[in-house]
Amino acid sequence: MVSQTLTTSTPPPPPPQWVLDLNSTPPSRVKSSALPDPPGFTSSTSTVQAGKKGKGVTSRKSPSQEEMDTLKLKKAWEVALAPAKQLPMNAFGMYMTGNSLQIFSIFMVLMLFKGPITAIIGIQNTFARFESQSEGMRDKMLGVKAVFIACNLAVLALGIWKVDQMGLLPTTRSDWLAWESAREPLERAYFVSS
Repeated sequence: MVSQTLTTSTPPPPPPQWVLDLNSTPPSRVKSSALPDPPGFTSSTSTVQAGKKGKGVTSRKSPSQEEMDTLKLKKAWEVALAPAKQLPMNAFGMYMTGNSLQIFSIFMVLMLFKGPITAIIGIQNTFARFESQSEGMRDKMLGVKAVFIACNLAVLALGIWKVDQMGLLPTTRSDWLAWESAREPLERAYFVSS
């Protein structure tokens, strides 16, 4: 009796519905002719319908060299002004870190030095994709690169200002001469919590 129940096995249960849906191809949707396709979209059914109506699908003309130069110049200006757009955020970050020597403020200052220096060193690689063969474009790109350098120097100046505020720049005589004593402040303000 035991052997008889082992030999007769029941068929496996059918797979769940989600497995069947996953393995089957989705049914084709009937396109509503009341809604046109969005501009620039061409589906296989709309091209067939356009071919039946006798209208040819017009392809977009490729931009001329002048248009490409204009687009490249606009994008180059965006890249050149990017450091200036980050300047207010960096200034606020420097203000929030305080003037004491802490790991957070030191790393913020290091990033203010590292970022502009590496950007200025890699300026040719940054603007290589925007270069063009026309002579007028080269002159315009020199102006863009000069603005890029100026914006990065402004970020670098913010880093130098922060280092000075932290007291790390040697700006007094006692920083350079061993026999000079450091200046003592006349007053100090302390916050005492009660």
